[in-house]
Amino acid sequence: MIPFSPPRIDKIIIDAVVETLKSGWITTGAKTKFFEKAIADYSGCKAALALNSATAGLEIMLRWFGVKDGDEVIVPAYTYCATANVVIHCGAKPVFVDVNSSDFNISLEALEKAITKRTKVIMPVDLGGFPVDIDEINKMVKNDNIKKLFKPQNKIQKKLGRIMILLDAAHSFGAVYKGKRVGCLTDITVFSFHAVKNLTTAEGGAICLNLPVQFNNEEIYNFLSMFSLHGQTKDAYSKAQKGNWRYDVIEAGYKANMTDILSSIGLVEIQRYDNDTMIRRRHIFDKYTQAFKNISWAQPPIYETKDKISSFHVYLLRIKGINESQRNEIINRIFDNDVSVNVHFQPLPLLSYYKNLGYSMLNYPVAYDNYSREISLPVFYDLSDEQINIVINVVIESVNNVLGF
Repeated sequence: MIPFSPPRIDKIIIDAVVETLKSGWITTGAKTKFFEKAIADYSGCKAALALNSATAGLEIMLRWFGVKDGDEVIVPAYTYCATANVVIHCGAKPVFVDVNSSDFNISLEALEKAITKRTKVIMPVDLGGFPVDIDEINKMVKNDNIKKLFKPQNKIQKKLGRIMILLDAAHSFGAVYKGKRVGCLTDITVFSFHAVKNLTTAEGGAICLNLPVQFNNEEIYNFLSMFSLHGQTKDAYSKAQKGNWRYDVIEAGYKANMTDILSSIGLVEIQRYDNDTMIRRRHIFDKYTQAFKNISWAQPPIYETKDKISSFHVYLLRIKGINESQRNEIINRIFDNDVSVNVHFQPLPLLSYYKNLGYSMLNYPVAYDNYSREISLPVFYDLSDEQINIVINVVIESVNNVLGF
């Protein structure tokens, strides 16, 4: 069986983890701080905080901004459930909007129509690793008519004076938009380092702070470091220093810190990311596109334009002219040939929890059309060219069989 997206676990990774285990310090410590600096340097943001998940990062930033009951947060209907779940956790209402038929990302037209006086945050998603039109979203929230709708409820919201943009970049570490890497393009960006991501720490994520000049991003980083560790003024590493045991708790915070074990993996991964990982992933994307671009039923994903370069995270192949049932039959035939594929994602209104809240898939026709025809192909570092060719042949054979070619 060709797997879908196993992590790259080689001797360099294993040696780095073993070295950390032998060091005697395995929780948050110096390596986590080194990893945070590496993330900030790589992405160009003003400060970065490493955490145990991207989900924790999204929720912590919503809570930092004071999102609560009665507020609205706009998210694309086409995303993983975490993007909306964190809004629910805060007591706010996720407002779903439709996506583009071209690239799976949030529709600017639908987004603008969804903004109300209750909107506090917009959470766009770089689906598959392809950047959203972030400059247009940045301009949108600064438009005078939209700013007039914004009703700040606390000091932080008053200080920003507009809707906050919280970019869910779980897929797009290393992606480029207009010559800049994702991470420094808007107010807040959150990355994921989950096991299936391009850069993994097994589990993990990071908040990248890039708030405007009226904010001290380093000061906010220091607060979030405490807030993500029970509100303690010192972490375990600091308390372990001679005579430094006393600490205070200034907030009823969360437990979301990253450990040095995980950071040791991340430090290896980030050092070889551009000159190794991204090269291989792009090669796989290019091989797939070369094979599918001249086939009448195939719609390969967009992953590079004049202004955007993907992180090459998920290869979102769509099959023209099919329905959801046919897509599912194609997937079954692919699996029968020992190739693992996936679907990214089931739009949120299809999921029972959100369906039961009253969301209807009928209101998001583009998201449904994209989903009903989408098959995600295997992309991982150790996928060989021989395996890529097997995937291509199996997909072509499976689609042709279902379509009767």
